[in-house]
Amino acid sequence: MPSPRPQPLLVTPAAVQRVKTLLAGRDKPAAGVRIGIRARGCSGMSYTLEFADERTPFDEVVETEGVTILIDPKATMFILGTEMDWVEDKLESGFVFRNPNEKGRCGCGESFHV
Repeated sequence: MPSPRPQPLLVTPAAVQRVKTLLAGRDKPAAGVRIGIRARGCSGMSYTLEFADERTPFDEVVETEGVTILIDPKATMFILGTEMDWVEDKLESGFVFRNPNEKGRCGCGESFHV
């Protein structure tokens, strides 16, 4: 029997809690949140995160601790093996993506390239 396929995205407990809070505060039901990639910034690509009203047939689905994360099919190959975390400190808070496929980031940390 083959071993189960590893999850394309690891979601930390802090990120799970933050996604649950965001979904609970939304004014309408959601299928989850969708992660994507778009061309942006000085290094070429940045992560996007938005509410997903429905699953599309080609979404990669990650379900963890009652949270559904959908990965846009165009972003899957760039996100494989990534850890999604929620970080809060005195000066800022936000989702952080630790991606082993990244070859570099811009100085401000807003964009990356693979």
